[in-house]
Amino acid sequence: MESLSQSLISRLKDYFNAEKMGLVLGEILIETLIAVSILSVFYLFWRIIKWIVGRRLEERFDKTSAAFAEAVIKFTIFAIAIISALGAAGVKTDALLGSLGVLGLTLGFALRDTLSNIVSGILIFLDRPFTINDLVEIDGKYGRIDRITLRTTRVVTNDGKMLAVPNAEIMNKTVTSYTNFPHLRIDVGVTIAVTESIDLARKLLLKLVKDDPDFMQQPLPVVVVTELNDYNVVLELEAWLQDERRHIEKRCEIREKIFRTFTKEGIDMPYETIRIVPRNECVSLADDGKNSMT
Repeated sequence: MESLSQSLISRLKDYFNAEKMGLVLGEILIETLIAVSILSVFYLFWRIIKWIVGRRLEERFDKTSAAFAEAVIKFTIFAIAIISALGAAGVKTDALLGSLGVLGLTLGFALRDTLSNIVSGILIFLDRPFTINDLVEIDGKYGRIDRITLRTTRVVTNDGKMLAVPNAEIMNKTVTSYTNFPHLRIDVGVTIAVTESIDLARKLLLKLVKDDPDFMQQPLPVVVVTELNDYNVVLELEAWLQDERRHIEKRCEIREKIFRTFTKEGIDMPYETIRIVPRNECVSLADDGKNSMT
């Protein structure tokens, strides 16, 4: 029993030998420093590539294509950097890459939503329903496309909020683009009383956009009647903008101009109301009695 314990102590002393542990720790430290150095070199290499290639990509392609190409280059460089760093740190990358097949299958089930977003990001790039800086409305959310990544599309709203919309959601929803085509038509509704002249209202509305250089005259702006109600008539001014990016600003501006013009010209713009007329029930009953006697 005593010899067994001495043998065990001897093995522990041999295993925890200060000299051997120093050599092992020294090797680990050196390999770690080499791995960190490799990662740093690749990161510096990426920054240089981004500075050189980024400008040329933007010159030769649109911003959307340039951003997509930049993302592919970035992931490729960092994938090589990680594999090189692991190899320098003593990790057998051949065995690691072989085991990634089984691991990738497991992760595929666990990260199916993320992979779906990545595939959707590639399809968005190929299909081009919108590009960077487009004004869009996605599922009721309006804003400017700031960036398209492989996982999400970044939308900046009018009040400065950043929305990260998963690409898979975008592929399954209706996307409205306000800047995909050179011009945009804005429709502004206005109500006038049934006693007012539709021709006069139409003349005033058309004059507002005719005198404004921000509106196109070809196609011609028109004013149409969209509703005939009991107390009012709903008109709609339809006019095309020179700069589609100003559609919110111009829509608010033209509404204010309509109100001022109609007020100045004395055109009534009512809303539907219910008029309550008081009735003298005593008089009504007396009249009914007389009628019945006769």
